[in-house]
Amino acid sequence: MVENRVHRTLTFSDHLRLIDERSTAFRAAVAAAPGLDVQVPTHPERTLFDLVQHVGLARRKSAAIVAAGPADAPPEKSVWDDGTGAPREREALLAWWTESIEQLTSALRTAGPDRRCWTWWDDSPSPQTSGAWARRQVPEIAVYTYDVQLTLGAPQPLPDEVALDGFDDCQFTLCATTVAWPHDPAVVDYHATEGHSWRLRLSRDGAQVVRLTSAAGEDPTTVDVSARGTASDLVLFFYGRIPLDSLEFEGDRRVFDQLAAWDPSV
Repeated sequence: MVENRVHRTLTFSDHLRLIDERSTAFRAAVAAAPGLDVQVPTHPERTLFDLVQHVGLARRKSAAIVAAGPADAPPEKSVWDDGTGAPREREALLAWWTESIEQLTSALRTAGPDRRCWTWWDDSPSPQTSGAWARRQVPEIAVYTYDVQLTLGAPQPLPDEVALDGFDDCQFTLCATTVAWPHDPAVVDYHATEGHSWRLRLSRDGAQVVRLTSAAGEDPTTVDVSARGTASDLVLFFYGRIPLDSLEFEGDRRVFDQLAAWDPSV
């Protein structure tokens, strides 16, 4: 059985607060960089400027999706990208980043947590709402903040609150699906040292996720592979920022390779 603390579900207000906190940390890291033309180690094809532009445009796109409300497709690119790109001078770029986040948070606050809107995770258990979009932003901005900090040679772990909720979201939004798993059935356990655990079952029925608790009576002998680490390290591993060897793992590591290569949308 698994000892697991009660999972705390963050509120819409919590996610707005964390978007602001992580975007402020992102801005501070960019402001401290020696230049905008340095390469980002986790994105060797991108300079720091490229990364800021990429992340900022993605926030503007998310804002446009939320503002559009119920839809069968995302808004046209011209709605959130006028084609001029981000300014290359640092202070102007930082102001553009701040404006990108303000567009996002303004759209979310106007919508509230329950507005229906288009999502690309319609085959997962996560809702197709503005609240789910708010939750999705937090680990994304946090991981990109880590990328910028790494570029400066001073990466910091994701805050516990961000990482625990973020990894939970990764499992239920990005992993869980009704698309058939194309390999042999497998069971994967993830254990955060902060006291939370998740089980991912992979089969022809897709990928199902549950939060493990001591009351669930799950049999650990049924697990094909497991990984243990801080919630921050689990998120960074999930996003490909650190290798599996950075975690404690047991079992068939080929399952993790298969997961990394699997694209259920194909």
